[in-house]
Amino acid sequence: MKKRFLCVVLLLAMGGAAAAQSQPLAQHPEVASAIRLWEAWLEAQMAYRQQPGISAGIVYDQELVWSRGFGFADVEKRSPATPQTNYRIASISKLFTATAILQLRDAGKLQLDDPVARHLPWFRLRRAADGPVVTIRHLLTHTSGLPRESDFPYWTDAKFPTREQLMARLAEQDAAYPPETRWKYSNLALALAGEIVAAVSGEPYHAYIEKHILAPLGMTATSVLVPPEHRARLATAYGRRMPDGKRELRPFMDTSGIAPAANLSSNVEDLARFAALQFRDGPAGGRQILRGSTLREMHRIHWLEPNWQSGWGLGFSVRRLAGRTLVGHGGSLAGYRTTVSLDTKEKIGVIVLTNSDDGDPGMYADKFFEWWRRLSPVQRRRRLRRSRPTRRGTLTRDSIAARGAIRRCSFSTASSSSSTPRRWTCAAPH
Repeated sequence: MKKRFLCVVLLLAMGGAAAAQSQPLAQHPEVASAIRLWEAWLEAQMAYRQQPGISAGIVYDQELVWSRGFGFADVEKRSPATPQTNYRIASISKLFTATAILQLRDAGKLQLDDPVARHLPWFRLRRAADGPVVTIRHLLTHTSGLPRESDFPYWTDAKFPTREQLMARLAEQDAAYPPETRWKYSNLALALAGEIVAAVSGEPYHAYIEKHILAPLGMTATSVLVPPEHRARLATAYGRRMPDGKRELRPFMDTSGIAPAANLSSNVEDLARFAALQFRDGPAGGRQILRGSTLREMHRIHWLEPNWQSGWGLGFSVRRLAGRTLVGHGGSLAGYRTTVSLDTKEKIGVIVLTNSDDGDPGMYADKFFEWWRRLSPVQRRRRLRRSRPTRRGTLTRDSIAARGAIRRCSFSTASSSSSTPRRWTCAAPH
């Protein structure tokens, strides 16, 4: 399986080979065969974990080369998950807030090392002793020393504070650490970054994001406030699978005052447009909402963990996996687990969105990259030169099991045009 799956990467990394065959990249026999194997692995994982639904996509440079839904957006209604299905993307929202901050920086309206209080005069916090002032850069890199949350129990009672309540309570909170001494993830910090966007731009946060980021990128299915028309097309949110196999429905959460850290909803096709932006270069203008050098600045390490394997850029997580550097962000909100993971050097992105509390999108994305990185770039080029177009293979239970992809599996033989997803029954997959 690994040998065949690698062919997708050979052709993704060297798109000219596909062009030489005069056919779309995803339709090249080796690419199509490899994708079908990854699909089979995803289906096996879904069956083993009994997850409700997944929507996933693979981006190469400026193209969404593959996307598909697995399982159901709503189990009771038997509504299939698709690449157009909307999910709450939760903390992936932070990437849009960071993008807005950098747009304003490039426009000369703020500097990353400005004290937060310069733009938010109401910013008052009981500071840790012996530390510098909190800056905008600290907010984006989670090195501000701020508490993780505003001082309300919203993750347990789903009652999120308004902006006004967050502002009023802030002065009663203590800093966890002095800035720049330790990394501490903070939803509160990114909520404050969103307040800076509003204060500096003179526009409400949601209006700024929609006008200056979503509209230019053509992300028409994405929204900050999740209006009724968008809420109606959200995948149903489910809790964890209980011992009896049942899942409770999870409530809709409007994160209100911490919206810049967690409130956006989107789908695979829209997030592919945001991923493609990360691979572009050149001056800002039109759909190039940030100049290329600023994007690279956001992707590089600004805080490095002691293990030297992970850190943080400007809004982006940065980590090492299988010998390569990946940037992106994950998201977690009641009934949704999501991730966007990007290799900016090879211009490959993986988007995985799930609608259950025990969804594991990071595992699915990482599996793609782990298989992809089995060979060095030199080995990949050599293998590509040796490769020849082959007849598209037929995916069967036995052929998959023979390659170790799935053990003892069976699935329904619904036609590819059917709206009902294939259902697998599997023992534990590799």
